[in-house]
Amino acid sequence: MNVQCLDLHTHGLDGFDTHCSTPEDILTIAKLHGKTGVSEIILTIYPSSIKQMRQEMELIRRSIELQHKSFKNDRELSSSDYTTAKIRGIHLEGPFLNKKRGGALNSNFFLEPSEYLLEKLLDGFEDLVKIITIAPELNNSLKVIKKIVNLGIKANMGHSDATYKDALDGYNHGAKGVTHIFNAMRGFHHREPAIVGFALLNPDTYIEVIADLNHLHPLTLKLIFSLKKKDKIILISDSVKETSLSNCYSKPIKDSEERLLGGSMTITQAAKKLIKIGFDEETVIKAITENPQRYLSQ
Repeated sequence: MNVQCLDLHTHGLDGFDTHCSTPEDILTIAKLHGKTGVSEIILTIYPSSIKQMRQEMELIRRSIELQHKSFKNDRELSSSDYTTAKIRGIHLEGPFLNKKRGGALNSNFFLEPSEYLLEKLLDGFEDLVKIITIAPELNNSLKVIKKIVNLGIKANMGHSDATYKDALDGYNHGAKGVTHIFNAMRGFHHREPAIVGFALLNPDTYIEVIADLNHLHPLTLKLIFSLKKKDKIILISDSVKETSLSNCYSKPIKDSEERLLGGSMTITQAAKKLIKIGFDEETVIKAITENPQRYLSQ
């Protein structure tokens, strides 16, 4: 797939993730994405202690510095065998999330939102962090969302039990994205559309979509692509260290409690799969190229 694609949400691949201990391990994640044709990635950090999250951000900073030294230009081949996805920055998936909607994340590390904790978390990394996922219904979330946006960082709503009104309030305070729609959030109900209904119907909100056909039924994907403005759909991998490039793109990744851990394929693999089963090729390609780039740049 010869296009410049950007994955806004990946934790890792093939045995490596953002819990790694060396910059070389982080760079391996970029190389693995590059093998499947992914051009750029935003590395996503799990909720943990603030100290641990900062250590992982520092590791990514060092990795980016090493990567810049290895490129003569942004798209130079890093070896004769594969291209390397450029690391564009960091997505913090938490820690200001709702324990009711933790999914496979460790909710022991979820924190009540506060501007003080946000500053403690971000100090010195404001330029590297591109997206923060936060649950808008939590106490003080709206103030924190406003602070995030004022720092020039995108605020995504996710891991959330938000009602439609909660999501609208988050949007009105600056949150313009929704993290992996339908997953780890309050579902749509005919008397309470919730955050899902808001995300699908609000014309200015971008939505992350895990399109590995495990996180979302093909008919749910069809619903998304039918209802949502095409320029606001962003395919993400949500890949984890258990995601294998030799997985044949289909086997779901689950923990011992049968919870889905992460996506089972990269965004280029998912895009090919969607096109193969009949989704409009132009729309799908834009969902991994133009749309994520536009979201980051707005």
